[in-house]
Order: sequence, then C-alpha cells, then structure tokens
Amino acid sequence: SRISTIYVLAQYKPESLIKHISAAWAPWFADGDGIIKVLLPRSNTLGGQYKGTADAVYQHLDLVRAHAPDTVAVFAADHVYRMDVRQMLDFHESKRADATVAAVSVPLEQACNFGVVTTAEDGRVTGFREKPRTATPMPRDPRRVYASMGNYLFDPDVLEHALEEARRAGDTDFGRDVLPRLLQSRRVFAYDFADNRVPGVQDYEEKAYWRDVGTLAALAAAQQDAMGTPPR
Repeated sequence: SRISTIYVLAQYKPESLIKHISAAWAPWFADGDGIIKVLLPRSNTLGGQYKGTADAVYQHLDLVRAHAPDTVAVFAADHVYRMDVRQMLDFHESKRADATVAAVSVPLEQACNFGVVTTAEDGRVTGFREKPRTATPMPRDPRRVYASMGNYLFDPDVLEHALEEARRAGDTDFGRDVLPRLLQSRRVFAYDFADNRVPGVQDYEEKAYWRDVGTLAALAAAQQDAMGTPPR
C-alpha cells in the first residue's frame, strides 16, 4: 500500500511481537524514509495499559500532531487479509468523508458475531451496532450484512476531536463508542472490501478473503486456509 509510517500499538506480552517486527518487517523500511515502530502504553496511564482501541490511539495523539498527515489509518491487528489501502483512501477522498469504515459482507445469521454497519445506497453509514441480535441487511442483498473490519480512515482533526470527546465521556472503544457518536455530526462512509483489487490473486483463491483471528481456533483455521491445496 506504500504506507511509509506505521506504528504498532502493542500491549500483552509484547516481546515476541517486537522481535518479529524487527526481523520480518523492519528490513522493508530500511532503505526508505519510512518507519515501523512498536509503541507500548504510556506508563503513567492505568498502570501502563490501554483501556481500549480508542484509548490506545489517544495515548499517542502527539505522534499524529507531529507528523501532520493528510489522513490517519487506524487498523485492527487481529485479522488476516490482503488489501491495497490506497484504494480505500481513493474512496474516502472521493466521498469527502470525515471517516471511512472498511466493511465486508457476511451472512445475515452471523451478524451477532460482528460490529454491523448499516448504510444508505451511496455508502454513507447510518448505523453502527456491536454484535446485534438482529441486523439490517445490505441495501442490495437481504441475505447479508456489512460487518466492520475494524479498519478506519480519519481526517486527523476529526480523529483528535472524537478522541478528546471520548476521553471526556469515559469511552474507550472505536466500534462501541467513537464511530456511533461520529455518525451524528460527521460524514462517515463504508468502503466495500469486495471492491479492493490486489494484483496476483489466483482464480482458485477467495477474492475478498478476510478472517477475524481473535481466538486460537480462528487463527488455526486461517493458517489451514493459507496452507491448503490449493490455498484459499
């Protein structure tokens, strides 16, 4: 995706992750101007822990201010997929969005396992609910819903204001707290992950492969997908 500055917000037993990023990822950045760096919780907050996804980014807002980027990408790290983020950015800019959520289509009966995004025909987000018992289907397919991938693009000023507001309210999570509040006053859109095109995908591979690997069983299943004959 040609993103040159990446910060990884790590918390639980980070030593092996730090070692892995140094060995497997840092060399990709060695010859350029970019960086990939692991950030741990600031020691003076909650005993050195993140209270949630939004709180994790809030603790490092000073880096956003220092870089002064055009757009900030906040991506969850417990999923397996491949994606050209620039295509999502093109969509974000074409919609003049304040925030954009990457969304993947899942069967209606699985809605209770995800943060579900409700959209209008033009992709503007009209609702955001965490693991609902009942959900509103996609505009063009009554059998499926949009599930949030936990991947967001933000206008930096919008992000900072939203996180400051969340801090005052005692809120700590993007999906549960920040995004639903943003819908009330900002332009928030859903980017359909199925529209993302990555070169080299084979005919036998799943075109919009995405798996939440938040459990060991899910991680093992995704590993089998990658090692299968043929791989998914």
